[in-house]
Amino acid sequence: MKKTYSEENYLKAIYHISKNENKVSLKAIADSLENNPASVIDMLRKLKEKQLITYDKTQGAILTASGETVALDIIRKHRLWEVFLVEKLHYDWAEVHPIAEQLEHIHDDQLAKRLDDFLGNPAFDPHGDPIPANGKMPVYANKRLSELEISQSGKVGSVRDTSTPFLKYLKQLNLGLGSKIEVLDKLDFDQSMIIAIDGSEPRTVSSKMTDNILLITE
Repeated sequence: MKKTYSEENYLKAIYHISKNENKVSLKAIADSLENNPASVIDMLRKLKEKQLITYDKTQGAILTASGETVALDIIRKHRLWEVFLVEKLHYDWAEVHPIAEQLEHIHDDQLAKRLDDFLGNPAFDPHGDPIPANGKMPVYANKRLSELEISQSGKVGSVRDTSTPFLKYLKQLNLGLGSKIEVLDKLDFDQSMIIAIDGSEPRTVSSKMTDNILLITE
């Protein structure tokens, strides 16, 4: 049975939240989708009736096996479309997320497979996120920049925030996938950091920024 766009967006949001939070709460879902709690409750009830999630106030929302299959399929299509937009249509990586949000909902059983083959079966999207294959998400161990200590370094593997403002900010910093970041200092006051990007002049960045950069540590 085909899912509505809204149902797919909820399942995808629950999947993403579950990877960063111990509990997928109603508030976390509402904040992620910028929706009101009453609408979220109504949708969770529908998803539970379709056996795509389990939900109670104590445990929060948990995807069933069927729900996770749907979520991973949507994420796979989203990331493949991002690769297509960047590599074939030459969009900037900061532009592709909202476009892929629309394209991911195209329901055609063969389209994703043909797109995957056309692109050469890429393992990662333009933001460094792994592309699900065979119904599973590849394990790609990364460490948040905020977790590094002074003198530690790593290369940018992916970003947690794929919003256009954040990606444009990274572009202003001349920071992209593969950029080497070295931590020069950490400030106790607000957890901001002084870093060097590819050996450039030191610059101070906020904790919000460092918490959204995932590194392949050396």
